Amino acid sequence: MNSFLSPFCGRLRRAVLAVGFMWAGAAVSSVLFAAPASAASLTVLMGDDAAASSEFVQQLRADQEPGGKFELVRLTPGGADPQPPAEATDTERAANAGVRTRSLRTASDAPLTMAVGPAAARAAVERPGQEPLVLAMLSRLEYETLKASSPALRRGDRRVGVLLRDPAMADQLALITAVLPQKHRIGVVATPESEPLVRELQRAAQGANPPWDLRVEYAPDAKSLANALRQVVPLSDALMVLPDLIGDSQAATLSVLRAGASAGLPVFGASEGLVRSGGLAAAVSTPSQLAQQARLLGQKVASAGTGSSSNSNAPLVEAATPATVRVNATVARGLGLRMPEERELTDRLAAPR
Repeated sequence: MNSFLSPFCGRLRRAVLAVGFMWAGAAVSSVLFAAPASAASLTVLMGDDAAASSEFVQQLRADQEPGGKFELVRLTPGGADPQPPAEATDTERAANAGVRTRSLRTASDAPLTMAVGPAAARAAVERPGQEPLVLAMLSRLEYETLKASSPALRRGDRRVGVLLRDPAMADQLALITAVLPQKHRIGVVATPESEPLVRELQRAAQGANPPWDLRVEYAPDAKSLANALRQVVPLSDALMVLPDLIGDSQAATLSVLRAGASAGLPVFGASEGLVRSGGLAAAVSTPSQLAQQARLLGQKVASAGTGSSSNSNAPLVEAATPATVRVNATVARGLGLRMPEERELTDRLAAPR
């Protein structure tokens, strides 16, 4: 009897062991593949202490998945080496709770690196390493300058994403269309350095339905701004302030706002500051909202393949999603405009076009 059952028992024991190993392997595989991609390590390079950059980094830290590693590198003003740890203020301690600072030279072992601001972007592009890279909190003109001066931005062995901090010109025009549906003429005063923005605006104006009649005048310096405005204002139903040297200058922006107010023209732009100063409306994205979009862009860049086409080494560039519309109700009443609510305008911009 025992001699008869022994071969059968041996085969049964081997079968049970085989099934056990298969179950264990499946369990391990399910654990590995179930781990969220966003729980991977994130290295953040920070080149300035501006409030917007700090808010951006703080939101990144808050959204980090449990189990993921978050490391912050603060660059010196020249972007050459990380700053040594210094005594932090109470505000910095609260913003950077749980964040460790390490040497930039070891950043290449992180699955994703994110550079915040133009100084950090330049340092990240020029450093060696093949880890996927996201450059965030850049204006369109800052990105164009970086692209022209840094051939390393198009290296074929590293995937790069770029998140611009301003909404696309098509979104800006969509806001103006929603506010002024019966108007079709828009005036812009730009600087010679603003040509990339002007080209984007021209394409957006031609592609709008109906198309916008765009009038652009250039002001090479502060003295010529008044003359350019005199040329633009009579031929416009609204004025737009671009995120360029004029939009970055409080004095120049106020000149455009005064010209618009004198002619009874609404002024649009891409910042809440413009609206507070007397602009009618702006489509904006806050640093916290940009941080969330940057994380999604990082996932796209990390999962993208390399070498799939001739343009595979070109950066993946995204404009900011206009998450919020700001309206100056006092200006709207002064112009005799009945404005939709901010939430309604935000929903219109978010709707597919």
